[in-house]
Amino acid sequence: MEGGLATGAAAVLGFLLGSVPFGFLLTRAAGLGDIRAIGSGSTGATNVLRTGRKGLAAATLLLDAAKGVLAVALASWLFGPAAAAVAAVAAVVGHCHPPWLAGRGGKGVATAAGALLALSWPAFLIAAAVWLGAALASRISSVGALAALAAAPVAAFVFAPAAAGIALLAIAAFVAWRHKANIQRLLAGTEPRIGQGK
Repeated sequence: MEGGLATGAAAVLGFLLGSVPFGFLLTRAAGLGDIRAIGSGSTGATNVLRTGRKGLAAATLLLDAAKGVLAVALASWLFGPAAAAVAAVAAVVGHCHPPWLAGRGGKGVATAAGALLALSWPAFLIAAAVWLGAALASRISSVGALAALAAAPVAAFVFAPAAAGIALLAIAAFVAWRHKANIQRLLAGTEPRIGQGK
């Protein structure tokens, strides 16, 4: 497949895989209604955890990350590494803006983590360590996510091809923008700690 067609196909593949709203589907199947009606309104694992169902939150986290892994792995196998980087970005966008839910999805952290793992496992380990350290130190979920997002592209430029680093830089900027309300609350000192509020 030619370069432009491969890139386009990888983008479509990544977007469609990313757009599967696991948090919405799992909570709806569990009889909890529309997860977007509570907390932050997100379909991601952090918001699912606010239902008190830790098992559902863990399943959402794993499945959302798996979307990123699968999108990158399939695109790499079918179209090559450059297209895989495009699929990574598209998967995160699809997760955040699923057409099946009128564009109201998650914030992209778990899917970004899965894409990072598939693009560069050393960079993933570094970002995961940063996330864990920041989250434990602050007890604020968004602090861990934002710190990991900042570390991921830096690590990727060191350990992965340039296309992966560029993709992760785009993902980091996009997901940080999705966290703009969290950033505003952090600056105001009102962002809730893990297990509290929204």
